[in-house]
Amino acid sequence: MKEKYILASGSPRRKEILNLIGIEFEVIKSGCEECAASTEPEEMVKELAGMKSRDVAEQIISGSAALDAEYGQDIYIIGADTMVFYNGLALGKPKDEDDAVSMLCMLSGNTHQVCTGVSVLKLVKETDGLCIRDSRSFSETTHVSVADMEKEDILEYISTGDYKDKAGSYGIQGLFSRYVRKIDGDYFNVVGFPACRFYTEMKYLKSGK
Repeated sequence: MKEKYILASGSPRRKEILNLIGIEFEVIKSGCEECAASTEPEEMVKELAGMKSRDVAEQIISGSAALDAEYGQDIYIIGADTMVFYNGLALGKPKDEDDAVSMLCMLSGNTHQVCTGVSVLKLVKETDGLCIRDSRSFSETTHVSVADMEKEDILEYISTGDYKDKAGSYGIQGLFSRYVRKIDGDYFNVVGFPACRFYTEMKYLKSGK
């Protein structure tokens, strides 16, 4: 039996990206309260990702979360958190349409940062059960430049509902792409998961380096 991956998130975008890079996984959602003590963007997203992966690890170890299938020696739990930052201000998921309009007005004509933190915990079998043996955390930042948007453009985009449940009130992979003038960094990081960096970091975690 081979290693097992658990995604500590119900995000359809993260699920799609993991499928694209050939990772077979199951989902166990984290139920922890997401409140970071860190204020620096890259540390903040790493902290939040770590909360998610550890919460799911504790669910599995305690038996409150059941795995769908048999697994081999190792289980890798993947926690991730993506946030948008503009001038040091964290822009999370919008509360409502007015909140989304306010965010997009800030991003219009400017460059902002999208930071994703990833935390991977390695669970191994011991004689007395599962325990955390190793971990690896990192963050990835992509700079996104947005074209000037008229108020009508913003309202039209909001009316599609595509802004919902997305940090910064937009999804780069959808209709909003027509307003993205330039990106500097990993595209998939903006979607919600830095695929290349994750694949590379997993090699190091598995090798013990």
